[in-house]
Amino acid sequence: MPLAVGTDAPQFTTTDTNGNSVSLSDFAGKTVVLYFYPKDDTPGCTKQACSFRDSNDRYTSQDIVVLGVSADDEASHQAFTSKYNLNFPLLADVEQSIIKAYDVDGGGYAKRVTYIIDGDGKIVNVDASVNTSTHATDILAQLGL
Repeated sequence: MPLAVGTDAPQFTTTDTNGNSVSLSDFAGKTVVLYFYPKDDTPGCTKQACSFRDSNDRYTSQDIVVLGVSADDEASHQAFTSKYNLNFPLLADVEQSIIKAYDVDGGGYAKRVTYIIDGDGKIVNVDASVNTSTHATDILAQLGL
């Protein structure tokens, strides 16, 4: 069961596609779309990532940060990012500590769940019924954009 709206978003520090350290606290004051997905370069996950890629200008123009999270490692994220020209960070959660903290453990992979976290670190929306093809625009609609 995903975390509830109104919950403080669990803090984390991990590495991104390029090996840079990333913490949720790095984005204090900004809205963060934290989306969990099962595996790089699989059909549904590719559609979902490409929907965020194609809508990224709309997110960045509103100062909204998009972060994808899976249990894949940096090398897998680099290949996935390169193959599909992804323009936002993917976070490596090989130990699955973030996946577990956000209660999206699918038994060795992340369940497909998206959290919207406000600038104060509160979860303001949870989407566990993801349409991979339209997910990025669905989230924008949930944000009133």
